[in-house]
Amino acid sequence: MRHITKEGLELIKQFEGFEPEVYLDAAGYPTIGYGHLIRKEEGNMYANGITEAAAEALLAKDVWSAERAVLRLIKVPLTDGQFDALVSFTFNLGSGALQRSTLRRKVNREEHNAVPREFRRWVWAGGRKLRGLMRRRKAEAALYLA
Repeated sequence: MRHITKEGLELIKQFEGFEPEVYLDAAGYPTIGYGHLIRKEEGNMYANGITEAAAEALLAKDVWSAERAVLRLIKVPLTDGQFDALVSFTFNLGSGALQRSTLRRKVNREEHNAVPREFRRWVWAGGRKLRGLMRRRKAEAALYLA
């Protein structure tokens, strides 16, 4: 199975940042570590926080899930930069967002020059346009074209 490069993983870590305590993300979901969305079945597992090493292990599992989604949904060959950008996007927004997006359709049609514009459409959370998401999508678009 194909995996994200070190550069792609660093992009995710940069934008997610490490948070040792549970917090609500921009959309209001409980989150910890490097953007790990806490699922109901995890309950109060993280009530006492998390170490950076444990957060990196969670990140690896979450990235693996995003990698699998990209591999399942994208039917054309990708460069490392394209794959990394799509994994970062999917990690951040979930596989459902990639699946139903025009972004996915443009990639699968190999309309690569139109893809950066599609990345930049995904900058809203909780009904607000967020600067952090604008910066992240710009970085993903640049990585996609690299």
